[in-house]
Amino acid sequence: MNALKNTTQKSPTFYISHGHKPIAAHANGIYITANDGKRYLDGCSGAAVVQVGHSHPAVLAAMHEQIDQLQFSYRTQFENQPAIDLGYKIVAHMPPGLDRVFFVSGGSEAVESAMKLVRQYHFHRGEHERTIFISRLPSYHGSTLGALSLTGYQPLQKPFEGTYQLYPKIPSPTQYRIPEGHTAESHAIACANELETNILAIGAHRIAGFVVEPIGGASTGAEVPHNSYFPRIQAICKQYGIPLILDEVLCGVGRTGRWLAADYWQIDADVICLAKGLGAGYAPLAAIVAKDEMVETVLSNGGFMHGFTYAGNPLACAAGCAVLDVIDNEGLVENAAKQGEYLLAQLQQLSERFDWIGDVRGRGLLLAIEFADKASKTPLPNDWKVSQTITDMAYDEGLLVYPRKSLNGIAGDHILIAPPLIITHAQCDELLGLLTKALTTFDTHYQKIAQNNPK
Repeated sequence: MNALKNTTQKSPTFYISHGHKPIAAHANGIYITANDGKRYLDGCSGAAVVQVGHSHPAVLAAMHEQIDQLQFSYRTQFENQPAIDLGYKIVAHMPPGLDRVFFVSGGSEAVESAMKLVRQYHFHRGEHERTIFISRLPSYHGSTLGALSLTGYQPLQKPFEGTYQLYPKIPSPTQYRIPEGHTAESHAIACANELETNILAIGAHRIAGFVVEPIGGASTGAEVPHNSYFPRIQAICKQYGIPLILDEVLCGVGRTGRWLAADYWQIDADVICLAKGLGAGYAPLAAIVAKDEMVETVLSNGGFMHGFTYAGNPLACAAGCAVLDVIDNEGLVENAAKQGEYLLAQLQQLSERFDWIGDVRGRGLLLAIEFADKASKTPLPNDWKVSQTITDMAYDEGLLVYPRKSLNGIAGDHILIAPPLIITHAQCDELLGLLTKALTTFDTHYQKIAQNNPK
């Protein structure tokens, strides 16, 4: 049977919605070329995944070498050297005490694995009532039902209400829309104190853990908390004996200009979830990293009652080893910090040209532009579909960006700018040029809409 050659022919596959996109034919560096010959600058690394760029020769060579030796082995029958090697490489980048690694295939699996490890740890310690996890609103922790129970993003959750546990949420702090009567610092502390309020209301003996993204991803638009936030969160978790689970699926592995986003605040976590940049798009790969005492408690009481067929797959782990070597050897964490600082400054300068850009924020190469009335910070009307329209206009210019809404998925249009960590200064300028064209095109569109919809 002939493969699908063009987008006029109906594909048997389906994803989120109707509509067709060109077929991706090949990719190299920060560029993807479609089957019609058009080249796109990958300004969002797919979904903030492609840390070392496309078709990196060192990663491809490692995968070719591995595929000639061993493609699959099952974790209950054999260990494999790439998984062991990758485990050591990951631990070398972790804060002290996090030294046990469990591999899975994606971010949702990583978050659910963390939940189940922590729950089983409590169970074997005789703390059977510890079944409730607390997370934040908004947030995104995955799309499987366990991870979805932690997520605070209404469009992804509403169709499945009643099929997953409703866990309590505390407000995610913002430095953009600070409530009246608060400073950025006092608001951050107030948000953190909501964790203690929930713990006291529910009972610490019933809380399994607190799950949090150190720097927000798509759900908040690269939201960076005030520096006072995590010290207070850490103190509350320590005071009440609540395990702290960090979701670094999107913001980890160098994305924010530090190996972990948590490194900005020296957070002492009990479990860290990694994915996306760990496999960097070359193979499905994710992991949780946990403290030895927690793992040993579980393993000594019959083992971890959890796992997936492709956990620790040798080909995926060989790719992961090569990815981490590239990140270290090519100084990509440092490059993310350097190029991110430049991009952020340029985006802030660009935002001054448009009264419908409310905020530009982020760290490293995890940046976001939120579209709102500049003076009032009021979100633009939902029916204007601002973030998707701008994403489509950028696509037409040959630039990929990532659209979402930062107010529980209901309002607050934003786009993520998160190119591969290999991006150069000149390529940042190219990205900015394409984005400027898209924003300028949208400005004409916006002025017409605003004129027809006066306040």
